[in-house]
Amino acid sequence: MEFNKHIFLICVYTFLFAAKSYSESKDSAVVKVSGYVDAYYAYYTDSVGAGKYQKFPSVSPRSNQFGVNTACLTAQYDGSKVRGLITLHYGDIPVSAWSGTFNNIMEAHAGVNLIKKLWLDAGFFRTHTGAEGLLPKENFTSSVSVSTFFEPYFESGIKLNYIPNDKWSINFLVLNGYNIYEDNNEQKSIGVLATYAFSDKGNIGYSNYIGDDTPTGADSITHTRLFTNLFFNYQFGKLKMQVGIDNIVQENSGIADPHKSAMELSGVLSFKYQCSGKYALYIRGEYFSDPDGFIGGIITDKTNKLTGLKLFGVTAGAEYKPADNTIIRLEARELITDQNQEIFRWKGEIKNNRLEILLNMGISF
Repeated sequence: MEFNKHIFLICVYTFLFAAKSYSESKDSAVVKVSGYVDAYYAYYTDSVGAGKYQKFPSVSPRSNQFGVNTACLTAQYDGSKVRGLITLHYGDIPVSAWSGTFNNIMEAHAGVNLIKKLWLDAGFFRTHTGAEGLLPKENFTSSVSVSTFFEPYFESGIKLNYIPNDKWSINFLVLNGYNIYEDNNEQKSIGVLATYAFSDKGNIGYSNYIGDDTPTGADSITHTRLFTNLFFNYQFGKLKMQVGIDNIVQENSGIADPHKSAMELSGVLSFKYQCSGKYALYIRGEYFSDPDGFIGGIITDKTNKLTGLKLFGVTAGAEYKPADNTIIRLEARELITDQNQEIFRWKGEIKNNRLEILLNMGISF
């Protein structure tokens, strides 16, 4: 869907004016407006063509080009009984990784307070799963792991949010489906997110997704999916650690026998060392295994047939923060697939590895 900047600006101004007018009549209401811009230069050893998106596209997805990952604007309204939030975004991330229908809506939802500490929200949400976020400012690294790439980025439905104290947060969701805004069948999916902050230095969490996203009329075979994610964050002095593990099981999805269940397993392990107040170094290891190809299936040049995907990768980089709201990062990553999965092309040859170098600068306001 072609983006219309005039409609975008009208929506932003209308929302801000309405929120401001309403807040002036309610002493307990608070309106916050914030923004984020992330620009990049990227270089990949994979010849997909000038201006085209790389394999596993999301953050900094075009090679040998300057670009904007995202330019987003958020308006948030918080009252004692009602709340709402809308984030509109433009750039490479909305095109490469977001909904094709509601391309420029990152999230938009409204909520009401049912009872003390229990809220019901409805609308478009960012994902409730995963150890990593999508935006560079949310992560140790600028790029996201391949396991994060195959997780849902966005979802639509309703969410019950219960925060009994400053340690626990529990969410229960009813959704249209996995990484979709518009439903593609008559079934709904469910999900859970629970996090526990055991101290100011760390937390642990669990999330899941259960649903069947087989399109209506596709076939009569069900493909119920159970997605499970565990994550752990902790800080040891100047060293921060992040661990994330994903497991997905889906029925009737075997590559050799379509009546058998298939399983995907992936994970990330990241460390960030704060050298000083402005400088930091970081490293991440990642692993992804989908032997039946139901999540990350690929067609190789050798066989021209669908096969599963297995890879691991290493990312290393340096970060400089000239101000608290600004991040500049230079990082390199290498992805390596199995020898029989040569999915990258470089200088006329097919290869099973890719090197990427990213330079990112982001500012929040």
